Amino acid sequence: MAPPAMEMCVGLDKGHKVTKLPKRVKPSQRKGAKSKRVKIIREVIREVAGFSPYERRVMELLKVNKDKRALKFCKKRLGTHRRAKRKREEMQIALQMMRKAQAAGN
Repeated sequence: MAPPAMEMCVGLDKGHKVTKLPKRVKPSQRKGAKSKRVKIIREVIREVAGFSPYERRVMELLKVNKDKRALKFCKKRLGTHRRAKRKREEMQIALQMMRKAQAAGN
């Protein structure tokens, strides 16, 4: 076997050896990342406007442990399974926060 530093014509490590350059972060790779400003704005809007009627219904379904029904309902309203899962998770977190706030208030 030849030492790994030698350039070989065949095999797994064939070809001229070069040092890899670090990859630049493209602006397109940042797409979808939530900034602090957007996060605060969305929190304020949620606080002022509250939940939409379908979100309230999802929360009611989650309160009575109908997780699968809540997912199916979300999927019908939002169109895709992935969005439905995300919305159901968001509503579960909102319910947990409400319970924490209620427990802290009592």
